[in-house]
Amino acid sequence: MKLLTLNCHSWQEDNQIEKIRCLAQTIKEEAYDVIALQEVSQLIEDTVVDGQIKKSNFGYILLTELEKIGVIDYSFIWDFSHIGFEIYEEGLAILTKHPIIEADSFFITGGTDTNYWKTRKIIGATIDYHHKPVSFYSCHMGWWNDKEEPFKQQFDSLLQQVNKNGLFFLLGDFNNNANFKNEGYDYMLNQSLYDTYHLAAKKDDGITVKGKITGWDANKQDLRIDFIMANQSLAVEYSQVIFNDRNRSVISDHYGVEIKLTC
Repeated sequence: MKLLTLNCHSWQEDNQIEKIRCLAQTIKEEAYDVIALQEVSQLIEDTVVDGQIKKSNFGYILLTELEKIGVIDYSFIWDFSHIGFEIYEEGLAILTKHPIIEADSFFITGGTDTNYWKTRKIIGATIDYHHKPVSFYSCHMGWWNDKEEPFKQQFDSLLQQVNKNGLFFLLGDFNNNANFKNEGYDYMLNQSLYDTYHLAAKKDDGITVKGKITGWDANKQDLRIDFIMANQSLAVEYSQVIFNDRNRSVISDHYGVEIKLTC
C-alpha cells in the first residue's frame, strides 16, 4: 500500500496549473492507493459541476489532469471547512483507486462558523482494500497554544469521531512540530498512535516546511509538521518527503510525505 499526503496551498501558488500537472504525473507514476490533500480550495463564486464541487475545485482539476494522461481509476471526495482569503471555499480531499465503502465529514473545532478561518473540519473515507475495510482521514489541524481553538481539544474531538473498528490512518498537516517536546506531537503519540515515519525501515529527515509560511509567520526552523499516523504498528518499507526539490519539484509551501507499507 502506498500513501501520500500534501497540503496543496491551492490557488496561492505561482504557475498553479503546471504544479497540478506535476502532481498528476507523480500520481500516475507512483500509483498511490490513497492520497490525502489539505487546503483544497475552490472559488465561492463559481459554477457547480457535481454536488458541492465547483469548476475551480483544485481536486476536480487534478482529476481532470489525471484523465488527460490516461489515469481514470481514482475517485474523489471533498468537503468545505472554512472561507479562505475571502474568495475561496477551503476544504480537504481524499483520492483513492479503491472502492469507497463510506465517506465521512465532521467538525473538530468548538466553533462551526465556516466564515472563520480557524474552523476545522476533517474528511474520512473507509475503503475496501483487498476485501478489508481500512479508514483514512485527511487532517488540517490548529496549533498547540491557540487560545481560541487549542490543538488538544481538536485532536480529542477527532479521535472521538474516527472509525475505530479496525485499521485507520490520520494523514495531513497537523501544525505541530515533531521536535517540540510536550506539545501536540507528543500528545498524539500518547494516544496509542504510531508515526509511520518512526516505523519505516528507510527514511529521510522528514522535514516538510522550511522557513516562514502562513501560520508560522516568524518561523526560522526546519519543521516536521506533516505526518501519516496509524492506530496499529505496521511494517513500513519507507517514509520519504516528496516535492522538496530533491524528490521532485516543489509544488506547495509544504512538502508532501509518501510511505509504502508491506501490507
